[in-house]
Amino acid sequence: MTDGREAANVSLDNVTADAVVGGLGEGFALMNPVLDQAMLAVAADALGAMESLNTQTLEYLKTRKQFGTHIGSFQALQHRMVDMFAACENTKSLLYRAVCALDAGNEDAQRSLLALKVMVGRAGRKIGGEGIQMHGGMGMTEELSVGSYVKRLMIANTLFGDADYQQQRFSALVNAEEQEPAAVAAA
Repeated sequence: MTDGREAANVSLDNVTADAVVGGLGEGFALMNPVLDQAMLAVAADALGAMESLNTQTLEYLKTRKQFGTHIGSFQALQHRMVDMFAACENTKSLLYRAVCALDAGNEDAQRSLLALKVMVGRAGRKIGGEGIQMHGGMGMTEELSVGSYVKRLMIANTLFGDADYQQQRFSALVNAEEQEPAAVAAA
């Protein structure tokens, strides 16, 4: 894959099933809890990449000099670092919320998971882009791990549906939940 991890396409020909888990047509419902856990794992991995990018970028700003001073002293870059930090912290909060909601079996667990996936995509794009830019483009070279983390965040966004797709799912879920009380009240 783009980030160096391996992937495969599997095709099965002339396969017969002697034993079926669940009934016919129930496979996706059985897979949903596994997919939810996989999305949490990918989000946790992405959060680690975001935190590492923040740390590396902050360290670079403290050591790189331009015009005789450390570039970390420039207010514009400080503001951008704060935005990166906030995006990372928001992702961490949503990850905690989603983990707790799924573990407890809360009714809003799916909503929390979808919100997390949207945040991972958007925050990852922001943090990755800022990290590359603040490293002066050096972030995409093989010399620094910044580019590897950015690629990892790109893959995290696309796995199980990107942020835009998950935003649509989130909106549909919220709209369906809003319609339920109205339908019950009308009945």
